[in-house]
Amino acid sequence: MNIPNTITLARIFSVPLIVWLILTEQMLGAFVVFVLGGVSDALDGLIAKQFDSVTMLGKYLDPLADKILLVSIFVTLGIKEEIPSWLVILVVSRDILIIGGILFSYLMEIKVVIKPVMISKANTFFQIVLAALVLANAAFTMEIALMIVIFVYIVAMTTVLSGYSYLTTWVKQSNLPKID
Repeated sequence: MNIPNTITLARIFSVPLIVWLILTEQMLGAFVVFVLGGVSDALDGLIAKQFDSVTMLGKYLDPLADKILLVSIFVTLGIKEEIPSWLVILVVSRDILIIGGILFSYLMEIKVVIKPVMISKANTFFQIVLAALVLANAAFTMEIALMIVIFVYIVAMTTVLSGYSYLTTWVKQSNLPKID
């Protein structure tokens, strides 16, 4: 286990703490831990690249850590009614669609290569910004409601576009036989 993978695991282990902090309305703590999670995400990638420590485990673990963190925060913020439930459903459904497609392909022994595309990276970025804005707004009682609403719709749009992109890529690569 190298340093970047250890940092990534620490990010995964921070998720229950962030969820608990949000549920107990300790938003400043949740905001701080979330920001530290974001810093750790940048740090593990930087260390891995700078010191030639990229591992196969890290290639899978890092995006998994991001998904666990974001989905957990979105669900928790949805439960606390800090973000709209329809957006939580949309974000989680897209991730289920992607994971379901990958699992289906694996079970059906269909070779499909799914790589993050620009719209997916943009979607992740906007999800992070939205979560940070919502946590900051609650922690510091800022007046940024309009900005949050704008990011809610940006996240919704990029989530739909990203899901569509993954779905069309999967359909093109899967070459599923037609049923008569």
